[in-house]
Amino acid sequence: MEMDIQNEPLQYQNTEKVDKTSQSCGESQHRGVFRLAVLCLGVMCILQAALNIALRLYLADLEQTICNNQTKESYTSLTTERDQLQKERDKLQRKLSELEKTKQQDWTFFNTSMYFISIGGKIWSKSRQDCRERGADLVTINSREEQDFIEKLRQGQTAWIGLTDSEKEGTWKWVDGSALTTKFWGHDEPNSAAGDEDCVVTGYKPNPVNNWADFPCNDWFVWICEKRYF
Repeated sequence: MEMDIQNEPLQYQNTEKVDKTSQSCGESQHRGVFRLAVLCLGVMCILQAALNIALRLYLADLEQTICNNQTKESYTSLTTERDQLQKERDKLQRKLSELEKTKQQDWTFFNTSMYFISIGGKIWSKSRQDCRERGADLVTINSREEQDFIEKLRQGQTAWIGLTDSEKEGTWKWVDGSALTTKFWGHDEPNSAAGDEDCVVTGYKPNPVNNWADFPCNDWFVWICEKRYF
């Protein structure tokens, strides 16, 4: 009986030791899992930071590349514009030089053209040849204002203009190839009264506006040249 009483505390003590050992082992396992979680979290944070840095560096490099390309394109565009402006400036300078030279050769300015009236007379083809040698052509009249100007310029003379139907009878064209639209024919003109009348003069009729007439191209008249400068 005494032996049973003595053994009972030993069993209780052994049980208590086992429980403490199990508890210590469980706590150790929990600590390991926690440390592993903390380590993984730390690694993830480091990776995230590294990714952010790499992304920022990439974006900065991309932005710099775009900026460089835009700068290069802008420079190329500005260079092209500069060259174009220089060409335009040189062109205008040449025109001004030509205008000054032409002004000294008895040319008269009106709107965007210069006009020259001859002193002597020639046939129509020779008159046109003279105009072309001057860098111009026989005058083309496309408005009432221009017709009024020519009326003053000719000073009462009958003058060849750049209108003909020599290519096709009845189809009147200007020397620049354009069709006749604005017309200032005199009364009963054109009429081919002398037979083959393929060239046109202005100032034949007394009317100050409607005074064109067709004449044989081999007749002699003064002529009017026109040179467009714009």
